[in-house]
Amino acid sequence: MEPVWDKVVDIATVYGAKIIGAILILILGRIAVGIIANAIRRAMVRSEADPTLTKFLVALTKIALFTFVVIAAIATLGVQTASFVAVLGAAGLAIGFALQGSLANFASGVMLIVFRPFKAGDYIEAAGVAGSVEEIHIFNTILKSPDNRKIIIPNSQVTGGSITNYSAKDTRRVDMVFGIGYDDDIKKAKQIMEQIVSEDSRVLKDPAPTIAVSELGDSSVNFVCRPWVKTSDYWAVLFDIHEKVKLAFDEKGISIPFPQTDVHLYQETAAEK
Repeated sequence: MEPVWDKVVDIATVYGAKIIGAILILILGRIAVGIIANAIRRAMVRSEADPTLTKFLVALTKIALFTFVVIAAIATLGVQTASFVAVLGAAGLAIGFALQGSLANFASGVMLIVFRPFKAGDYIEAAGVAGSVEEIHIFNTILKSPDNRKIIIPNSQVTGGSITNYSAKDTRRVDMVFGIGYDDDIKKAKQIMEQIVSEDSRVLKDPAPTIAVSELGDSSVNFVCRPWVKTSDYWAVLFDIHEKVKLAFDEKGISIPFPQTDVHLYQETAAEK
């Protein structure tokens, strides 16, 4: 009976130590995971990261680290973990393929939030559409079009092409083209445009506006008119100057020709036989 008891004691001693070791790994590992997750959360809050991204990354970190803790605890018990790790890897790969599109949107969302090519309130053009940014989520970006439509764009499409942020700079150049007839006075037309631009208080003095003949077109002499304004004044200045130039040209007798084509007809008399 004693040899059997001694064997039980030996087994209990060996496996008891392993079990205690595994429990300690789980307890200490859980504490360490919590400390690391809290450190990541505090760092992201200090960097003013998006709250949705913060919650997601903290949760993902906890899951990943605790998985390693569990594997380490199982290994302490003497269980071969190679096959277990292989199963986890295969499962992760299968999930990755199944959620390929969602993962691409998630990765793009992280890039948008981290690098911030635009923020809420900016007017942008991306993925072939334009509008004001309302919200930036992990998987998609929501825009509001000028005519008040809600546009939802997957983040992978936003980062997959060029992004034009019209609100990124404090100032913008208003590019306009005005045409006058070939018989009209070029100097007079230029003076009119210079006066309209100079009298508009929203037009910046520096950089100075550009008003010059840009092209001798088929039906008109074309001027470029390029004043600089604050970004918030862009559309108002664009609309107002177009209206003022048209009214001033009409008042001063300067024509704004429209494209036209002259067709010449010739009549030929058939030769007598």
